[in-house]
Amino acid sequence: MNDISMDIESWWSLISPWLLKAAVAVVIFIVGLWVVKRLKHVATRVLTRAGLDELLNAFLSKVVYWLGTVIVVMAALDQVGLNLTSAFAILGAAGLALGLALKDSLSNVASGVMLIMFRPFEVGQYVEAAGVGGMVKEVSLFSTILITPDNRKVVVPNAQIYNNTITNFSAQDTRRIDLTFGIGYDDDIDKARGLIEQSLADNTLLLTDPAPQIAVSELADSSVNFVVRPWVKTDDYWNARFALTENIKKSFDQNGVSIPFPQRDIHVYQERAA
Repeated sequence: MNDISMDIESWWSLISPWLLKAAVAVVIFIVGLWVVKRLKHVATRVLTRAGLDELLNAFLSKVVYWLGTVIVVMAALDQVGLNLTSAFAILGAAGLALGLALKDSLSNVASGVMLIMFRPFEVGQYVEAAGVGGMVKEVSLFSTILITPDNRKVVVPNAQIYNNTITNFSAQDTRRIDLTFGIGYDDDIDKARGLIEQSLADNTLLLTDPAPQIAVSELADSSVNFVVRPWVKTDDYWNARFALTENIKKSFDQNGVSIPFPQRDIHVYQERAA
């Protein structure tokens, strides 16, 4: 019986230091993660008050969180006596292999960092990128989330965005509306121009500076084409465009100006039976 007691005591004396270190490591890990989360929230508030861009704010907050998490994990591993030098060597080799396997994902991360640093667009702006048009909702390290006009959520890998042309429709305060209207060759050009000018003057969303452009641009196969190019505030673009198109069409109809449409004559020939 005494031998059993001695074995238990010796066993306990061997494992108790390890259990104590493991318990301390767990406490460090739990408390450390809580502190890191608090630091992330504090960093987000400070950066927001500093007026930093929303994309850069989110990115830096995530960097703070992940760096803090790495430090906490290292502290917990050090507490249990793990040789961090050997661990780093193993992690380095594993990281190299993982990097080769995930080179596309790392490309997305690099592109995400470039997008956040150079900021070709911001959250809330309407852009066309990688063949997708929509409002920017979020830019993360791996992908960008766009909300299309019909309220679809599209997740686009950052590499596809950064390596292709990006069109930002919201970057400028004003935009030009480009419209083309055709009238018949028998219609009065000056009369049509006057009706277009009146429709522009009646639209309160249009800007007077820069002045709108109205010009005959083409003598087409079946019509004389006018280009109509007024300027509007970017937020009013679609409302102004739709209203202007409708009003010019109604004005032409009410004043006898025709808008030709393509026509095709079909001639049927019958051969006499022999």
